[in-house]
Amino acid sequence: MKGMVNNMRRKIIAGNWKMNKTPSETVALLNELKPLVATKDADVVFCVPAVSLIPAIEAVKGTDIAIGAENMYYEESGAYTGEIAPNMLTDIGVKYVIIGHSERREYFAETDETVNKKVLKAFEHGITPIICCGESLTQREQGVTIDFIRQQIKIAFLSVTAEQAKKAVIAYEPIWAIGTGKVATTDQAQEVCKAIRQCIAELYDEATADAIRIQYGGSVSASSAAELFSQADIDGGLVGGASLKLDFGKIVNYNK
Repeated sequence: MKGMVNNMRRKIIAGNWKMNKTPSETVALLNELKPLVATKDADVVFCVPAVSLIPAIEAVKGTDIAIGAENMYYEESGAYTGEIAPNMLTDIGVKYVIIGHSERREYFAETDETVNKKVLKAFEHGITPIICCGESLTQREQGVTIDFIRQQIKIAFLSVTAEQAKKAVIAYEPIWAIGTGKVATTDQAQEVCKAIRQCIAELYDEATADAIRIQYGGSVSASSAAELFSQADIDGGLVGGASLKLDFGKIVNYNK
């Protein structure tokens, strides 16, 4: 049954452009990528810097591609210089938001608690959060990966309802594999994604765990995508550097 359930979950393949591409470069690249990422088999999302969101949304009009933000704040409005409110995103047609990426945790003081506040706020506004979790190399070597990830997930989902959780996306990105060229082995990636699903089942129930989509991220490439995405508990990828290249089309169409 578990295998059948996986087939019912629609794959979601998202590009995280991080701090790359000006608005005009974004439009040019999206126009090149549009035909290459066309697929009926997966949801395709590009998460781009805030200044590029509006031109990106214009550029993908008439396609099935969704545009996501890379971050947002957990307040409605107010004296939060430099931050972006959720209704600013929904107003322009943003459908997804990355929350708690390890780079934001490392450089911008994001914590499990602020991740939770942002997750709740995203759901309140009908934006699908892509909730990031992942361990450091030290944690991996000390054998505490699963404990650490479970803690991140449990705090991120505080006060989130089962109905909301079913719509969430979780991105498992081992920090030691982001941008390093080191990829977790397929077994390592599947093991953690399975543990995340079990954690969601404990927090909610089997139905919620079966519905939630879990991505793997961390040096995903055209060569590693097919094997990763065929695992029972891996429902797609959060792709960094490779989503800025035309090869991203091969990742999206990994099954062709």
